[in-house]
Amino acid sequence: MVSDRYHIILASNSPRRKELLAGLDIPFDVRVIDGIDESFPQDLLTKDIAGYIAKKKADAYQQTMAADELIITADTIVILGQKVMGKPKDAAEAVGMLHELSGHTHQVITGVCLTTKEKQVNFSVETDVTFKTLTDEEIHYYVEHYRPFDKAGAYGIQEWIGHVGVTGMNGSYFNVMGLPVQRIYEALRMF
Repeated sequence: MVSDRYHIILASNSPRRKELLAGLDIPFDVRVIDGIDESFPQDLLTKDIAGYIAKKKADAYQQTMAADELIITADTIVILGQKVMGKPKDAAEAVGMLHELSGHTHQVITGVCLTTKEKQVNFSVETDVTFKTLTDEEIHYYVEHYRPFDKAGAYGIQEWIGHVGVTGMNGSYFNVMGLPVQRIYEALRMF
């Protein structure tokens, strides 16, 4: 297994990503570099944004990583039509995002980059998620009680809003949570 050859580092403070990676029973540590620029070229195709940012995050670790380390970086975005929804800056923006997602199918794309000193593997996983038409009361309840300001698209599928609002999904549930662990497992096996 790859963990016999490399010390695996998850480059994320996300408790969800830590929990999901731990589910693979692969030992890892967490290391985070603050202040990595997550901007992207405006002419980049929406489907390529998450992978671009995951690679940008990985490149920030290259100079400080040891020869025996494998860094896992990831970025998740929500896309409705051609509109990219990142993390909301406040409650009003979160409410607005949920109103836009209400009654529609959107895509959740997580870009992942596995990086060592010698090699880099970059891929993205896409999942379609459909919400019922949410009421104002449901949206305000969720934002007030769950404060989803650290989540792309202003929601966590594993939280209350996912339980009451998601009517369909095509693809990986774990990808929507923020880390497509099945694809990561396969990529680590092939590394």
